[in-house]
Order: sequence, then structure tokens, then C-alpha cells
Amino acid sequence: MSGRMEGMNVLVVGGGAGIGKGAALAYLDEGASVTVLERSPRHAEALTEETRGRSLRVVVGDATAEPVLTEALEQAVDSAGKLDHLTCCVGVFDHYASLRELTVKELVDAAEEMWRVNVLSTLVAVRTAWPALHEAGGSVTLTLSESAFHPVGGGVLYGSSKWALRGVVQHLAADLAPGVRVNGVAPGGTTDTAFSGLAALGESESSVGTVSGRDQRIAAGTMLRVTPTPADHAGAYVYLADPRASRVVTGLVINSDGGRALR
Repeated sequence: MSGRMEGMNVLVVGGGAGIGKGAALAYLDEGASVTVLERSPRHAEALTEETRGRSLRVVVGDATAEPVLTEALEQAVDSAGKLDHLTCCVGVFDHYASLRELTVKELVDAAEEMWRVNVLSTLVAVRTAWPALHEAGGSVTLTLSESAFHPVGGGVLYGSSKWALRGVVQHLAADLAPGVRVNGVAPGGTTDTAFSGLAALGESESSVGTVSGRDQRIAAGTMLRVTPTPADHAGAYVYLADPRASRVVTGLVINSDGGRALR
């Protein structure tokens, strides 16, 4: 039986691990042809091996670089130059950095990196893909965080970048209408996540997912008493990408956080 995304061309920027990978695999399961742009060669290789023989290709490179985005887009579009959906999952984490503990130089350098990766790269990805999305009457899904609604799940740098993306969703929804829908998913704390740290603060890949007791603390902070996995968020991404189910949905953010707001 055909999936609900059969025949669709999808580009997932930052889809090699964690929530982005969960969304990419869900699109694939629903019948889409999926292209993933992933910076980590290790994650790219693992995803390629996991999906061998299926309609998923991986482009390795930095999603903040326009030539790399252009290469990934060329892989993703069909012969008519159409792209049905773009999902953006690129992001860096601030390891809960406190404003009080940063020098002014560290603050400026870290903030510039956070904005460039978490916000500006998303705008560049959408701008690069817009002609192909417009041709297809496609859609965009951005990845926010519970940090875009509450002071949890990161420090002020990470949180403020996700708050900015809330505005990006609504402004782009207005800017790209009526031809392209723009929505977002705001996941809560998630197990099996893969974060990159801020180079400006000397951080590498985050180890927050392996911190003792983290999953239990996340579950305790939600109404549903669960710690989501990447697959738990995937349904929200599939719904927003589905041109039939969400045909009249734009400017919306789905909070897949287990009811954090009600706690």
C-alpha cells in the first residue's frame, strides 16, 4: 500500500542523527524520496548503511554553506526542478551556558555562532530551496524546541535562538504564502539525541543524552510522564509535510513535549 507521501521529494537539512533522522526515516517510510544533508561523516555513513537499497541519499557537508545547500537541493529535486518539502533540523547547543559565567568576548562569539547556525542557516536553506518549493506548491517544517516557550532545555543562547525561530515560522508563513506553507515542531527533551556544541566555547558533540537520570527528569516534567524518542516526534513532521492532511495549515508550531506547558 502506498504511503501518504508517495512520489514526494523531500530534503532534510541536519537529518543524520537524532530528531532529524527520525523525521527523515518517517518520510521514507511514507513513500517519499528523501535527501539528507549531514555534517558528520560518521552519522552520514551510518544512515547510508541503515537505509541501503531504499530511496534515501545523503550529502555530507556544512548546512551553513550555500554551495553545500545548493548541491543537496540539486540531489533532492525532480527532473522538473520541484521540491515538495524541506525540513530544517540543524542546530548547536549551549550546554546550559549562563550569562554570568561568560566573558563579554565569549558571549559575543558564542551568540554569533548560535545565531548563524540555529537561525541564519535556516533562513539560507529556505531561501535556497524557495524556487523549487514554489514550483511544487510545497512546504517547510522548522525544528524549534520546548526552549522556544519555556526557560528549560538549554541556556539563554540556545533558548533565544529557538524563540527567534518561532518568529521565523510566522513571518515566513506570511512571506511565502500562498504558494508555500511554513510550520514548525517544538520537541521536548528527547532521548538518543545528538547535539553539536558551540565551537566558540570549546565544545564538541554534547553528551547531555548520557547524563545519569536525565530521562527520568524529563519524564517527571511532563504531563504524560514520558521521555520522547526521535520517532515520537516524527508523526508531527509527517503530518505537516503531508499536502493533503495539512493543506490549510501554515504558521503553526506543534509542541511535541509531553505536555510540558501544563506542568
